[in-house]
Amino acid sequence: MNHKLIVAATLGLVLTSSALTSSVVLAAEPVEDPIYTSSAELGVLFKSGNTRSTDLKAGYDFKYEKDLWRSTLAFDLLVKKADKTQTDGSTDFETTDQKWIVESKTNYTLNKANKSYIYGDLAHEDSKTGNFDTQSSISTGWGREWYKNEVASFYADFGPGYKRDVLKNTNETKTAFIIQAQVLYLRNINKNVLFKQVLSAKYAPKTGANSKYKAETSITTKLIETLQLKFSFKIDHNTEVAAGNERTDTQTAITLVYSF
Repeated sequence: MNHKLIVAATLGLVLTSSALTSSVVLAAEPVEDPIYTSSAELGVLFKSGNTRSTDLKAGYDFKYEKDLWRSTLAFDLLVKKADKTQTDGSTDFETTDQKWIVESKTNYTLNKANKSYIYGDLAHEDSKTGNFDTQSSISTGWGREWYKNEVASFYADFGPGYKRDVLKNTNETKTAFIIQAQVLYLRNINKNVLFKQVLSAKYAPKTGANSKYKAETSITTKLIETLQLKFSFKIDHNTEVAAGNERTDTQTAITLVYSF
């Protein structure tokens, strides 16, 4: 009798355990990607001694993605301060360069099978130094996710647009029709390292109008779950600038990125 009771109790425990396990499995839901994601980055470089200088690089990125919609907002700020000799021979710690850029882009998926989409893009750049006081553009067009697997993805789009440049010294405003093209390539080198390449062109067909080209290469390394170290290199090129100004600007930065 005792043996029968032990066997019955054992079977009861096994059946109960199996039922509980099945309930847990059925109750578990697949983890979905978040609709909203954002990150903030900051890098600061101080120099002291015979000359003082401070370089500040800050940025913020926001992304919304749900169903057929995908929207991004990016903000970048660069501030440089350094000792500057005045006409009377004194030295003041002044802002020698300041630039901020904001860009917003929204995609609407037309076909999930071939991953094609239409987009709208707005961009504005304000600079304390250089050839242009402000540069603004608006564009719309068609694009596609041309390639994607577990390791890499490649996006490209193009379309017509309109550009408005304000010259710094004369405050002259120049507008032009543009053809805008953008390329984005992402590759996971491993689970902790991401390579990113962005290329954009705002080509103005009108003779004498300024065309603008940009390239940014970055490598981001995960330090902890929400903190990354980012190395980036940027190139900005304008085809039409005033005498004495460089057509090409470059920027190299190392920043910490916090994701939330």
